[in-house]
Amino acid sequence: MTQPQDTAALLDPATYETGPPLAELARLRAAGPVTWVDEPDGPGCWLVLRHAEVERVLKDPATFSSWLGATQVRDAGDLPWVRQMMLNQDPPDHSRLRRLLTRSFTPRAVAALTASIEATAAGLVDRMIAGAGEGRCDFAKDVAADLPLVTLADVLGVPAEDRWLMFDWSNRVIGWQDPDYASSAAFDASRGTDLARQAVALRPLPDAEGRLPDPRTRAGMPDLYAYARLLAEEKRRAPGRDVMSILLAQTDGDDAPVSDAEFENMFWLFAVAGNETLRNGLPGGLIALLSHPEELARLRADPGLLPGAVEEMLRWWTPVMVFRRTATRDVTIGDARVRAGDKVVVSFTSANRDERVFPEPDRFDVRRAPNPQLSFGHGPHFCLGAQLARVQMRSLFAELLRRTSVLQLDGPPALLRSSFQRGVKRLPIRWVAG
Repeated sequence: MTQPQDTAALLDPATYETGPPLAELARLRAAGPVTWVDEPDGPGCWLVLRHAEVERVLKDPATFSSWLGATQVRDAGDLPWVRQMMLNQDPPDHSRLRRLLTRSFTPRAVAALTASIEATAAGLVDRMIAGAGEGRCDFAKDVAADLPLVTLADVLGVPAEDRWLMFDWSNRVIGWQDPDYASSAAFDASRGTDLARQAVALRPLPDAEGRLPDPRTRAGMPDLYAYARLLAEEKRRAPGRDVMSILLAQTDGDDAPVSDAEFENMFWLFAVAGNETLRNGLPGGLIALLSHPEELARLRADPGLLPGAVEEMLRWWTPVMVFRRTATRDVTIGDARVRAGDKVVVSFTSANRDERVFPEPDRFDVRRAPNPQLSFGHGPHFCLGAQLARVQMRSLFAELLRRTSVLQLDGPPALLRSSFQRGVKRLPIRWVAG
């Protein structure tokens, strides 16, 4: 363990506008598996840096709780409400909701989603090219953002015309530290459904100082929760074949059915977390390829490398950089004496660059194997959407490489001001059709 004099920069969102501090993380990781990090507006936390220790924390909810203090580094302002979200629960409550959701992803539903994802990816690249021989676009906004929105609309049973509501919700929650995103209101309610118009009417307005309420609280996202409630009412009245309709219809078995509050929080989790990780993983993966033209050429020459390349994109970019747990008892990690009640924050960014697991970790290698990257987490909270996320990444990159012969940066990417999500706000590219 090492305790540098100034660690607050690791939690400063401004640090990440130029990318995560990989050199500092490597220095700290070399000194020990965990370090103390000063928190500008909080008590501080233990940052877990190495792959093995990150896995240890994530697979032991009895010692490292998601429920006690929730999963964001910053202390939650509405902890009783936040604790009702599956992301912020421990077994057995978390296990019950996960079982219900797992049963909702039936083989038929997953097959339909996979076919829809492949068709959507083809359509997005077709829209980008639009019959031209070459062109320019913002890959992050014009291409990558729409794929997870369409997929999530299918999962949640959200009408397609309302899907950009999820873009705004994600911006406000994930981008609360970024002035470009904190008050996002790009969705045009006049083009949405009646459900959307009712929800948007409740969208909070900035106060006199331009600040919005904390988006992690119920009061901070009244439009999202209203939409979720209205959608649930509609699905109970006229269920479809989507995953959420299947979930709401589950009334048999040993597990109690999903309550209204649980559904609203589950909707929040899918609409925000399910969108944002992939929305940034896609442009992040393209940045990896464009930054390593020899690897891009290798992938073009052998499309069979694509599944492994996707795993390497997720490792190299790592969309979700950190998650928090809270120690339930005194425990030792490395030589750090963690006290009950301490924040324990796992760094996926650091774990995915751990030299003990990944030789030459800063090198992007589409043939890297094995590749036990942790971008989807580990243990009881391993991402339920990992399979669909991989399908989306493979589908979009397969189409992009098939339909183009040249891909190049057309300017510097603009990164999100966030210490949580490695976000890409803009990614200007130039392409030549293949």
